[in-house]
Amino acid sequence: MKSQPFDRVKMPPGFWDGLRQIGITAQDVARTAQLPLTIITEPIVTGAQYCAIWQAYSDLIGDTAKGIIKLATAFETAKYPPPVLATYHARDYRDALRRMARYKQLCPPESLRIIEDGEDCTIELEWMNSGQSGPPLLMGITLAFLLELGRRGTGQHLKAKLVEFSDSMGDVQALEAYFGCPIKIGAGCNRLTLYRSDLDRSFVSYNEELLELLTPPLDQSLHEQQHTRSTTEKVKWIMKRSLMGGRPDIQNIAKELGMSDRTLQRRLTDENTSFKHLLSEVRHEQARAYLADPSLDIQEVAFLIGYEDQNSFYRAFRQWEGDTPAQWRTEHLGSK
Repeated sequence: MKSQPFDRVKMPPGFWDGLRQIGITAQDVARTAQLPLTIITEPIVTGAQYCAIWQAYSDLIGDTAKGIIKLATAFETAKYPPPVLATYHARDYRDALRRMARYKQLCPPESLRIIEDGEDCTIELEWMNSGQSGPPLLMGITLAFLLELGRRGTGQHLKAKLVEFSDSMGDVQALEAYFGCPIKIGAGCNRLTLYRSDLDRSFVSYNEELLELLTPPLDQSLHEQQHTRSTTEKVKWIMKRSLMGGRPDIQNIAKELGMSDRTLQRRLTDENTSFKHLLSEVRHEQARAYLADPSLDIQEVAFLIGYEDQNSFYRAFRQWEGDTPAQWRTEHLGSK
């Protein structure tokens, strides 16, 4: 089977330097993560190694909130990798965020979903690997960096409207002081809510000439990456982004992939699968992942994987596991 795209993760070039600036050595991280010291020079690591590195940093720093704020503010702009430079030198905050969401696809396993609605702009952070959840500190760093990008780009101390985290984040008061807004813990997802009016703020770091140099190779890399994935992988990735509260539509997914629904159906058939089968597979994978989180009740899990009523979810889960969601959760959480 072809490996999932998030099985190979690019390490940010300035990551180890950033840790060094706040007093944590790469060697200590590697040892704490129980990884060979050669991992420090590896440009690409596995998804498991990536998580282990972030968890090790979290363990070494002690308080999650402290780790988020320190690294987000210590990372030098000059050491941003090309995909991030292309956001820092964008025309305005909106352009920067859109570029960030686009080029984040080059560096899974996290992805960003931006929604502008009314006076708000919400950015949801999604973990692409089913059955796993990202290290809490990494989730926090990612959302903090999105605000930090706006602050550095505009030259103004922007404040968020609300930040939501699914896991405990340590010193909540410190995070509220950094983000400038309330922090909600135990939410259904990791989400940053900004004031939509801030997205129109121009970037003082805007550099049209540099963007003209950076954008074509980044777009080419993204194009090449997308074309090396199978259609099955692409469809499953999009499904996971659009499951919550509804059933993904083949026409919409085909449109996002730049093809007709007939072409999409044909390509899936060529890969010995179907849209219906993939939808069931994705729901099954996501159901197991959500049920492993005791903070979510069964009704919430049903909604998160696209079932409008709980009974439909129960019937589907019995077909997948031969058990009810509640019994499955009791057996599997009880065995941990």
